[in-house]
Amino acid sequence: MFALVASLAVFTACKDDEETFSAPTVSTPTPVSAEFSTDVELSFNYTADAGFKSATVSATNGSAVIKTNGTSGSKSGSVVVTYTAGTTVGAGSVILTVTDNSNQTASGTAVISVLEEQMEYTITGNITENTTWETGKVYILASRIAVVSGVTLTIEPGVIVKGEAGTGANATALLVARGGKIMAEGTASSPIIFTSIADEIMPGEVASPNLDPSLNGLWGGLLILGNAPISASAASVQIEGIPPSDQNGLFGGSDASDNSGVIKYVSIRHGGANIGEGNEINGLTLGGVGSGTVIENVEIIGNQDDGIEWFGGTVNVKNAIIWNPGDDAVDTDMSWGGTLDNFVVVNAGDECFELDGPEGAMAAKHTIKNGTVYALAADGLVDNDANSYVDMMNVYFRDIKDGQDFDQLPVDYTCVFSSLEATLPDGTAVSDFFKGGSDAFVTSVALDANTVGADLTKFEGWSWAHTSGSLK
Repeated sequence: MFALVASLAVFTACKDDEETFSAPTVSTPTPVSAEFSTDVELSFNYTADAGFKSATVSATNGSAVIKTNGTSGSKSGSVVVTYTAGTTVGAGSVILTVTDNSNQTASGTAVISVLEEQMEYTITGNITENTTWETGKVYILASRIAVVSGVTLTIEPGVIVKGEAGTGANATALLVARGGKIMAEGTASSPIIFTSIADEIMPGEVASPNLDPSLNGLWGGLLILGNAPISASAASVQIEGIPPSDQNGLFGGSDASDNSGVIKYVSIRHGGANIGEGNEINGLTLGGVGSGTVIENVEIIGNQDDGIEWFGGTVNVKNAIIWNPGDDAVDTDMSWGGTLDNFVVVNAGDECFELDGPEGAMAAKHTIKNGTVYALAADGLVDNDANSYVDMMNVYFRDIKDGQDFDQLPVDYTCVFSSLEATLPDGTAVSDFFKGGSDAFVTSVALDANTVGADLTKFEGWSWAHTSGSLK
């Protein structure tokens, strides 16, 4: 009897000595939102008097996995969970359950608002940090937007950029300032398109469903400015189309190999808004852009002012289409020192080529080669200054009409014009259109019997001009 009492006393003493642990706790993270099929990370804080043992997770309107687990035996810490949103608009949740070493449990619930993927963004201020515009989305320029010095804007294939309507100081445009970069690399199957807010085009389309390719002046355009040499009254000057109050509009310098980025498979449409009397924005403006910049497969459609205008610089442009410009198609100023290779001009409003000479002491020559010109309603073919500094070769002129001409040959610098061909109206001669001695290097050919000109296959698929049948 005494032994039994002693045993009970010992058992009771051991039981009283056992430690009692508080149940674990799990905090509730702040509610967040997530677009369809995107990931968000949620951090759950826990306490576990008995020590952390394990955690499990479950989710609604999506899925969840533990990214970072708690530390075994720890009395406090955090568990990080990755939640992948589902494809139903509404609430989603993540439930995390923590078990301690006494097999006690506690749970915390995070709430997620699941949203449709945002497909349209409005850009209201300058781009001051590296930024990416994503494939399949539409970006609306609400004003003149500058990519400032030291910053890169990356535009992925298939992006559509739309400029809101505006004139004067409110004209919308995308400007890449000196020292800034644009990496706009579309593809033949997924070009990047700059257009007007009035255009109903959406990602995946090439032709506008509602705008005619002759419409212009609905927004500004694309301006790229660099640090390459220019021939002007000063080493750097303000670009036309941008108010002098905007210092992002300065261009020019001493770095001939300056790099402003990449433009590939890009179509620029319906631009040329007027910021003042006789001061419109070109479709593509290249001011002091250096040879480190890559520009290939670019299309300008329906711009109110010039199609492409170079102001000095050394950048080369390859595979270009200029269709329905309201003024000149190709305009060169301030001793641009690069090459335009494989290009098409269709229906310029003024001159097909406006080739100006140096404006300062610096003089550099540019080259224009391998092009096809559909003159159509253009006022003129080639307008040279006496001091134009240019070589032109392997260009085919067609759809010529009375009154159009190649007006003079430059005399202040040695220029080479060679291997030009033209299909003329019946009953006319080469000298009726190619004047000032320029007829000496022009051969008359039957329609489409040309042996020089652009390789039109380079424009297939990605360009509106080609898909419309305007390039015969």
